[in-house]
Amino acid sequence: MVMPMRSSQAREGLPPSPTPQPGERSAPERVRRRFRDRAQQFDDLYEDERPLARLLRPGLLRRRNLAVETVRQYPAPRVLDVGCGSGRIGEFMLDAGAGHYVGVDFSEPMIDLARARLERFAGRVELLLEDFLRAPLEGPFEVLLALGLFDYLPQPHHFTRRMFSLCAPGGCVVGSFPSFSPVKGPVRKVRYEWIGDCPIFNYSRRELELMFGASGFAPVEIRSPGRSGYLLRAYKQ
Repeated sequence: MVMPMRSSQAREGLPPSPTPQPGERSAPERVRRRFRDRAQQFDDLYEDERPLARLLRPGLLRRRNLAVETVRQYPAPRVLDVGCGSGRIGEFMLDAGAGHYVGVDFSEPMIDLARARLERFAGRVELLLEDFLRAPLEGPFEVLLALGLFDYLPQPHHFTRRMFSLCAPGGCVVGSFPSFSPVKGPVRKVRYEWIGDCPIFNYSRRELELMFGASGFAPVEIRSPGRSGYLLRAYKQ
């Protein structure tokens, strides 16, 4: 059986969540509501095996392949998937040889989908219904995944700092990051923020270098395989 969810909403001894800056207070709640209300819709959206999905959203396959490639570089690594969603990436990580997989997400419907999807991996899986910044995680982890996560974070540096603290020496973070493009940028703005009431954030290569470097990661490898985002692999020495 997949290990049961744990919650730390009232757990003592954990670091406090950062205080949102003016204008940011509602951002986490808006993101949480979107992924709670549209969990199945998002799960269907991230089905990347369909030919049309591969044609229209090749970035999904690229980031999955980078994650699989990275997991295979370690012998039975411990993998932490931050914002694991419905467990689609987790399934590939376990098939690729992850010795233990921990998925963290603050959307209960997403965790429910992940539990059903990863049931066949039995004791190698642990799923937590948590805010990552407060989750009682026991590191270190050789591979930390942040795929489709940073799109929604108003204060991403808090996440990179905690990821560094949980990363094993020689381990790394694999992440995906949107960048603004004249074609897709306005469309995403309208679809997510105006229609979906969900904040969305973009990044530049320089911002990623500074953010991960300041958190302690080196080297920081950044790829830009497409026109609308980056793939990153940041190591802890």
